[in-house]
Amino acid sequence: MAAETEDYPHEIDEQLTGFDSSATSVKTMLEQLMSMNMSDLQQKLDPLDQAKLDLMSAYTLNSLFWMYLVTKGVNPREHGIKQELERIRTYMNRVKEIGDRKKAARLDKGAAARFLRNALYDADEKDSRKKAVYKKMAGAASDGPKSKHPKQR
Repeated sequence: MAAETEDYPHEIDEQLTGFDSSATSVKTMLEQLMSMNMSDLQQKLDPLDQAKLDLMSAYTLNSLFWMYLVTKGVNPREHGIKQELERIRTYMNRVKEIGDRKKAARLDKGAAARFLRNALYDADEKDSRKKAVYKKMAGAASDGPKSKHPKQR
């Protein structure tokens, strides 16, 4: 047993213990995910959430493969897994943008116009508009409807 503990530097004991607990946690979560019926789960989700679930699953599995390559001494930056993770990240950003657009506030143009009109209200301007309208109405009333036959006196 003493020979087994001498295989690695003691300075990394804490890091190895943390890695072991993290790996156990990942294993537990993956077992839970794999035990679920995915078709039932996806039927309950809307398309955006389905895409998020699929992307999360793909990213998780590719990340685990990245870690596997590291443990085998292969540089994952020189492996095709790097491009795959970048591709998945691109799609994750697209899905995030779509979700953000759905959550964004919609502009009610009518309400915005009323808000601005009332915020920029000027009593003098309103009075001058009313006077102009009354003048038009008075001018039209004095001219009156013109008939085809002139009035006979």
